[in-house]
Amino acid sequence: MLSGEPHRLMFCCGALQSVAAVAWWTLDVTGRHLRWHEPIAWTLPTSWAHAWLLLYGLFPFFIFGFLMTASPNWLGAPKTPRAAFVPAAGLMAAGIVAVYVGLATHRALVTVGTLVHLAGWIWGVQALVVMAARHWNRNARYAIVIFTFLGIGILGAATFSAAIASGSFAHVHVALHGAVWFFLLPIFAGVSTRMVPFFSSRILGAEVDYRPGWARPALMGGVVAHGLIELAGSQSFLWIVDLPLAALIAYLALRWGLGRHGSVRLLAMLHIPLAVLACAFALYGVLSVIVASGAMAGIGLAPLHLLVIGYFASTVIGMVSRVSLGHSGRPLAADTLTWACFIAMIVCAVVRAAAEFVPTAAAASALIVAAALIWLATFGAWSWRYVPMYLSPRVDAAR
Repeated sequence: MLSGEPHRLMFCCGALQSVAAVAWWTLDVTGRHLRWHEPIAWTLPTSWAHAWLLLYGLFPFFIFGFLMTASPNWLGAPKTPRAAFVPAAGLMAAGIVAVYVGLATHRALVTVGTLVHLAGWIWGVQALVVMAARHWNRNARYAIVIFTFLGIGILGAATFSAAIASGSFAHVHVALHGAVWFFLLPIFAGVSTRMVPFFSSRILGAEVDYRPGWARPALMGGVVAHGLIELAGSQSFLWIVDLPLAALIAYLALRWGLGRHGSVRLLAMLHIPLAVLACAFALYGVLSVIVASGAMAGIGLAPLHLLVIGYFASTVIGMVSRVSLGHSGRPLAADTLTWACFIAMIVCAVVRAAAEFVPTAAAASALIVAAALIWLATFGAWSWRYVPMYLSPRVDAAR
């Protein structure tokens, strides 16, 4: 049953990893920050491991689950065969397990785990590329854009593995920075420009199905430009791209019906993350201006966490809930638990961002732990609701 469809297996692995990754982080920060127990000596710096486990170790499960389910519809192709997604998910999951064991035992095992995980990625990408090549049509041109950023993600993950294996850590920052700006955000933003107006039009009417040809290149180009400027160490110039990006995202969200969802929670769960993304870029822009004025030395991590938690994670809850409900034969309606999980993820993003602005280290530590616990409770409850759907037949008995 679990291997019957790609979204079942990939989303199940992603749900489990969404809990495991932050359970590990919570174990670490409660020791380092709050001294609830003796701090644990991991084989990698915890900030690196935390970033890898979320950016490379979590979100790709949901990306592959979505693409391997939606691509056949976009391309007019048969369903993705088991030979495409079962080995990919199996290798990715096995690699994750090895990384956790390696963090507690030996760095070499972390390297092995990241490489096995990467092998699963490569298997999945080649399967998608073959599908697009065999069933080429105008929608496949959009797939090429997604494949390009997946390829950049592969390069970033390989760079991280090589750095850990060699003990030469100079490029770790590049690999983790690139995961956000050259891999995940371009893909998430690209999918938003396609799916949000489509789903909105089903509820609000054709007038919100607004998909101008310039929107996707402008978003992706702006995101990559931000990544390059920050990589060059020029945070004082980020406002040049970030403030226009904030305005552009807010404009698109309004054109797609932001605030007009009424009682349709699943639609709100696609609109609100875009509003949070606009806020994240606005915060980046404002802080960049302050850095340029000399009043601050650096931007800090507040807008980054607003982006990763408030946009990536909340979009996952919204989009994956929709796909899971539809493909399990259930009504496309978010129940109270699903809605509460979504709202809690937005709260988690705000709490974690606030930790960067409080005046004392003790208060910051408390907020960091609070954000971790909110994430754990949120994804724990969401997984409790949705994982059984991946293990059970469709409720409408459809095949």
